[in-house]
Amino acid sequence: QVQLVESGGGSVQVGDRLNLSCIASGNIYRIDDMGWYRQAPGQLRELVATVTSGGRETYGDSVKGRAAIFRDNTKKSLYLTLAPLELGDTAVYSCNADIFYRSSNGRDTRQRNVWGQGTQVTVSS
Repeated sequence: QVQLVESGGGSVQVGDRLNLSCIASGNIYRIDDMGWYRQAPGQLRELVATVTSGGRETYGDSVKGRAAIFRDNTKKSLYLTLAPLELGDTAVYSCNADIFYRSSNGRDTRQRNVWGQGTQVTVSS
């Protein structure tokens, strides 16, 4: 009953800037932690960045100094900027959130670890 949809992926080049967006939909009244994760072929999913509802940010080691995460609580959205891009940034990037919403039967419901479908980012030289 809630959904996250990412956008902004595609084919980019080394040194470029990547801008990703994630929009939450549903009868949502609160979102706690939100984050970006990525998974490259044959590798485990790794943290890119997270941000709490209060704005505290955490970054994965591989993107520190190159990434910026921010959220717009009024728009129930999450954004990621990553620059300069490296070949190792190639991965499927997914949005994740801890969401509180009102279900169709009127009950307040918490759904942890809501995932978007992911967006492919391919970095080439």
